Amino acid sequence: MIVAFSLTPSGGDAVGDDGGMSAAVAAAVRVVRESGLPHQTTAMFTYVEGDWDEVMAVVKRATDAVAAHAPRVGLVLKADIRPGHTDELTGKVERVDRHLA
Repeated sequence: MIVAFSLTPSGGDAVGDDGGMSAAVAAAVRVVRESGLPHQTTAMFTYVEGDWDEVMAVVKRATDAVAAHAPRVGLVLKADIRPGHTDELTGKVERVDRHLA
């Protein structure tokens, strides 16, 4: 499965003087990178690929990491659940690129 998720901290010290939330977001991205699962971070979402239990555990740990910076956390999550398929984080993009070539 591939999960695309976004965490938004609010309140507390989560928002910097410039209105940014990069410190809290970096805490979540650190969790994802340390998970060892295939992942990609973009300006709006972080993608993680693996089986249900391991991916959801990473999302929970990332949420907890953001919650350490803020009393409230918003979570947006979208999942592509396709049993028996792996390497789809890159495979889906490669198939589209072949059509564009």
